[in-house]
Amino acid sequence: MIRSFIFSDGKLIGQDLELEALRLVRADKGLLVWVDLNAPTPEEIKAILENVFQFHPLAIEDCVAPNSLPKVEDFEEYLFIVTHAVDFTRTEKFNTTELDFFLGRDYLVTFHTEPLRSVTNFMERAAKVAGAGPRGPDRIAHSLIDLLVDNYAPVLEELRAELEELEEHVLAQNSAHQKLVNELLHVRGDFTRLRTIVRPQRDVIDRLARGDSKLVRPKLLPYFRDLRDNLVRLEDTAASYHERLLMAFDIYLNKAAFEANEGIKFLTAITAVTIPVMVIGTWYGMNFQTMHELEHGYPWALGITGVSTVLMVIYLKRKKWF
Repeated sequence: MIRSFIFSDGKLIGQDLELEALRLVRADKGLLVWVDLNAPTPEEIKAILENVFQFHPLAIEDCVAPNSLPKVEDFEEYLFIVTHAVDFTRTEKFNTTELDFFLGRDYLVTFHTEPLRSVTNFMERAAKVAGAGPRGPDRIAHSLIDLLVDNYAPVLEELRAELEELEEHVLAQNSAHQKLVNELLHVRGDFTRLRTIVRPQRDVIDRLARGDSKLVRPKLLPYFRDLRDNLVRLEDTAASYHERLLMAFDIYLNKAAFEANEGIKFLTAITAVTIPVMVIGTWYGMNFQTMHELEHGYPWALGITGVSTVLMVIYLKRKKWF
C-alpha cells in the first residue's frame, strides 16, 4: 500500500496522490513529499523506488531483503537509514519490524513490510493538525524514529515482568525444570535480540546527531542527540535486565546441582546403612565345613547387625545425610 503526504510551508496540502501526480510534485522543489510504502507489491516497489525516485539498486535490495542490524549509508543525494521497530500489534510476543528511510533534501520515503504503530500515529497526527506541520524531511524522520524509540519502553516492561516471574519460579521449591529451562532460554533470546538492535541503532542516531550529513539541519541536531541519549538509557536498562537473567540462570544451575547432590547423598546413605547387613550376611553365608559360631552364632549375628545398623544411622544423621 502506498500513502503519500504533500506539505507546503508546514501545511498539508495533499495526500494519497496518483503516480503521475506524484512525479509532478516530485519535480516541484518547493514542496515536501513523504511517501510511505507499507507491505508494497513488487510493482509498487518498482514504481516508487525505481521510477519516481530512482534510488540505488543496492539500497532497494536492502529494503526487499531484511537487514538484521540497523545502519546508515550516505548516497550523497540522500541517506539510506535502516532502523528496527518493536511493536505488539499482532501478538504479545517479542517481535521486530524493519523500518527503512530514504532521506533526501525535500522528500522522505519510508518502507516497511508490517503495519507499524509509530508510522500510523504520525500519519494520524499529520492529517489532523491544521496548523504548522513539518518543514523538512529530517523533521519527519526524527518524529518517526522518536515514536519508534518510545515504543521500546513497553517492550522492556514486558520483558522485565517475564524476568521477575522467572526469578520467582527459580526460587520456588517445586518447579518444572524442563519448562523453566525453556522459558529462561526464550527470555534470554529476547534480551539478546533487543540488545543487538538497540546498540547499532544508537550508533546510527549518533552519526545523525554529530551532523556528518548535510541532509540533517543543524537545528535538529539537539533532537537527535536526545534520541541517542534515550537509546543509551534503554541499552543500559536492557543490559541490567540481562545480567539479572544470567544471575537467575546461575541460581537455577546451582539449585539443580544442589538437588542432584542431595539425591546422591541420600542414595549413598542408604548404601552405607546396608553395609553391616551385607558384611555379616556375606560372612555367615560362606560354605565352610566347620563354623563353631553356627551353634550359637545366629543370635550374635542378628544382634551385631542390628547394633551396627543403628550406629550407622545415628552417625549419618549427625552428618546430616538424612
